[in-house]
Amino acid sequence: MDQKKRILIVDDESQFRETTKKILERRGFRTMLADSGEAALEQLSQDPDVVILDIKMSGMGGIETLEALRKRRPDLPVIMLTGHGGLASAKEALETGAYDYLTKPCDVDLMISRIMDACQYGKAQNNIEERRVEDVMIPIEEYTTVTESSTVRDAVEKLRASFSCQLSSDKIMETGHRSLLVLDNNGEMLGILTIIDLLRALMPTYLTSAKPSTADSIHYSPMFWSGMFTREVLNLADRPIEDIMSPAPLTIDAGANLMEAAELMVMKKKRRLAAKDGGKIVGVVREQDLFFEIDHILR
Repeated sequence: MDQKKRILIVDDESQFRETTKKILERRGFRTMLADSGEAALEQLSQDPDVVILDIKMSGMGGIETLEALRKRRPDLPVIMLTGHGGLASAKEALETGAYDYLTKPCDVDLMISRIMDACQYGKAQNNIEERRVEDVMIPIEEYTTVTESSTVRDAVEKLRASFSCQLSSDKIMETGHRSLLVLDNNGEMLGILTIIDLLRALMPTYLTSAKPSTADSIHYSPMFWSGMFTREVLNLADRPIEDIMSPAPLTIDAGANLMEAAELMVMKKKRRLAAKDGGKIVGVVREQDLFFEIDHILR
């Protein structure tokens, strides 16, 4: 994003505030924190672009805070946070002037999608420009990469870390990308390694090779399978990644229309595309990123 959007997070739970702050700042936003409605009103001088506001707070409640925000900044989009079973309060918030609402626990990709929607708020509907690949992709610096000299063992460690390092609490979740980009020593993309690539590589050749027709009905005994998974994992561990990786994702211009991305995914049966800008990979757009855009349009 060309200019960092300023997000004001208003919640009386410190863990939620701090976790959400770290996640959003890693995704390129600037964040401000307020632990109460009163503190949120004081933060208006920092000119936030979007407010994330919890409905249930001690002291000045979410609806009361929303009303005060609307009086001072009627153009400021406010996304309300509700707990499970909070449909009635969410409806009240929308009637009071909230832009949107999310339910805790909240997936961070969905939250970011709604934030970007809210950033468009205030423009005339017929002047809203359709977003591009660069607006919905995961920036390359957020995607886990490995080099061509890495082993499968190295890749598994990196892939595990991509899950375990994700920040989360019981109210917000950030998930791993479930794949690694494989780069050469010059930073050029060579391929991609997914979990299904690992599983495919574990298959002994005699399981996947063509069998005589008389063997089609063979049912292996439990003894046949015993220990096979562990043995194949250990045999695979020190093989180079290039032996098992998939080809590099298809590329698309970062400024391309989202329908171009959808067409490529459908026609080529791909779940992700690499976005390029000036010949350089700058991000990855995934099928779920396009799903969130579908949700945005329908809402």
